[in-house]
Amino acid sequence: MASGIRHTRVRSGIRLDSNGQFWHDGQKVTHPGILRAWHRGLERAPDGRYLIRFGHDWAFVRVDDAPFFVLRAFPEEKGVRLRLSNGVEEFLQPQTLGLSKDGVLYCKVMGDHVAKFSRQAQADIGALLRQDGERFLLLLDDSTWPIEEFVLVPPPRPEEGPAPVDDGPYALHG
Repeated sequence: MASGIRHTRVRSGIRLDSNGQFWHDGQKVTHPGILRAWHRGLERAPDGRYLIRFGHDWAFVRVDDAPFFVLRAFPEEKGVRLRLSNGVEEFLQPQTLGLSKDGVLYCKVMGDHVAKFSRQAQADIGALLRQDGERFLLLLDDSTWPIEEFVLVPPPRPEEGPAPVDDGPYALHG
């Protein structure tokens, strides 16, 4: 922890950037074990803010873009299997696929969480995409799925909600 910084559950200093990289107090987190734990511990609070749960501790995290990332996409007989940043694998729900103005694919995963496709995952399904005039389509088995325009609405920031009762300094055993 940086000198003089008093962390709380709301002011944890943890941020997840638009590339799926975690930062703490402005420093990029590079330890593979911490990254794996933080990605796997990411969850949404009832008020829409995201937090990281690790063991008995937890802290809110600032999410700049999508909270989850599609790292790989594997076209299979049953559909497109996605490997997510938190280690979960599930099949793409094609009706949730969207394309941002920047040409990045997003979809819904694990119910209604937003996931952003990595460049690799986008390349993985590139052969299934077709352009039809101004629109893009996903061709999957005998079905054609229109890819709608996606406009990201970032989740609320940690400070945009009430502080938990146990939000005192060093709430995270710091």
